[in-house]
Amino acid sequence: MNLSIPTYLVVVLVPLIIWEIIWKLIGLWKSAKNNQLIWFISIGLLNTLGILPIIYILIFQRKKKRK
Repeated sequence: MNLSIPTYLVVVLVPLIIWEIIWKLIGLWKSAKNNQLIWFISIGLLNTLGILPIIYILIFQRKKKRK
């Protein structure tokens, strides 16, 4: 039984996994900081290749008010 992984698959999947982890961590951190539990749970549970965290960060994150 040969369980070798094709090189092209590794070349595609590794960057996608890194991309997902980075955006997920940023989204989780920002949603926790803003006490937005629904977003925290959604970002934590759903794997969307970074799309959900990016949407949260760009659109739904509370903007800080300037003094």
